[in-house]
Amino acid sequence: MAVETGVKVLVIHGPNLDMLGKREPEVYGRETLADIDGELREFGQSRGIEVETFQSNSESAIVEKIHDALLGEYSGVVINPAAYTHTSVAIRDALAMLELPVVEVHLSNIYKREPFRHKSLTSGVVTGQISGLGKNGYILALQAIGMLVSNG
Repeated sequence: MAVETGVKVLVIHGPNLDMLGKREPEVYGRETLADIDGELREFGQSRGIEVETFQSNSESAIVEKIHDALLGEYSGVVINPAAYTHTSVAIRDALAMLELPVVEVHLSNIYKREPFRHKSLTSGVVTGQISGLGKNGYILALQAIGMLVSNG
């Protein structure tokens, strides 16, 4: 499904995702973050969605990037807060300020992992959450934002 031109989505990757391909490949797969980002840009381009990606291991840098989304440049945000999902009130509060579609993504199913991972501080302030579908979760999140934006 094609969407309106001018749709721009910010994809934020949290801590340790820069180590994909090396970090627990049985959980996160063997693809690198660069591989995933390239696929997201390619998929977005095929749907008329400009994709900007950002990764940081720093909570403050992620919060600042979310603040950038308040400036109106983006149509939506896809975020994988990674470990900050379970610990960061700061990221949760920054996401709560956004008045645009936000989809939280997790490569693994956080609800099938250790009990401390079952709680998402961010899920209560996002439009939706996709968990456990690997890199396909990001693609689904882009599709969801494209549909939400084009349907008003």
